[in-house]
Amino acid sequence: MADFLPTRSVLKVCLPVCLLNGGEVDQIRKSKEIDRCLSREKTYVKRLVKILLLGAGESGKSTFLKQMRIIHGQDFDQRAREDFRATIYSNVIKGVRVLVDAREKLRIPWGDPGNQRHGDSLMAFDTRSAKMASGQLEKPVFLQYLPAIRALWADSGVQNAYDRCREFQLLAGGVDDACFGSVRQHSSKMLQDTAASSRAFKSRLAKHKDD
Repeated sequence: MADFLPTRSVLKVCLPVCLLNGGEVDQIRKSKEIDRCLSREKTYVKRLVKILLLGAGESGKSTFLKQMRIIHGQDFDQRAREDFRATIYSNVIKGVRVLVDAREKLRIPWGDPGNQRHGDSLMAFDTRSAKMASGQLEKPVFLQYLPAIRALWADSGVQNAYDRCREFQLLAGGVDDACFGSVRQHSSKMLQDTAASSRAFKSRLAKHKDD
C-alpha cells in the first residue's frame, strides 16, 4: 500500500496556524475580518427602515425629515446649520423675484417708484446657473443683492403682494427674516419652534393618556 502524503490544503486544516507563512496568516485574518463586517452589515440592514416620501413642491417633505430628526433627539449642530445658509440665500432671491413678478401681474403699484430699478435688478438675476439650480448661492453674491432685497421688502407694493401670496406659489423660507440679515437666526428659530411644537404635542398626548 502506497504511503499517504497529505496535500498542503489538508495540512492547513489539520496543523496549527503557526505552520503557515506570514502572507497566508494575513490573508486568513483579512478574510475573517471581512466576514465579521458582512455579518454586522447584514444585521444593520435587517433593522433598517426605509421610507419613501412623495409630494408636490413645498408640500413639507424636507420639513418632515427635519422634525423627525429633532423629535428623536438628533439636533442640528453649528456646522449643519451653516450648511443651510446657502440654501436660505437661494430661497430669498427666488422668493423676492416671485414677489416682484406677482406685484406686476396683480397690478399693485409700487410704494416707492424708485424701487423699480431694484426690481429690475432682481429679475435680471440668472436663476438658471448651476449653483442656483441646486439651491446653493454663495454669500458674496447674495450680499451684492442684499440692499435691493431690503428696499424691495420694505416697499408697500411688495408687502401687498406678499399678503396675497395665496394667489400664487411662494417659496417657504422666511423671506422676511433673511431680508433683514438674520439668516442664521431664522434657521435656528425654525428648528427651535419645531422642537417646541413636538414637545407640546408629546405633553398633550401624555395628558390625554392620563385622563
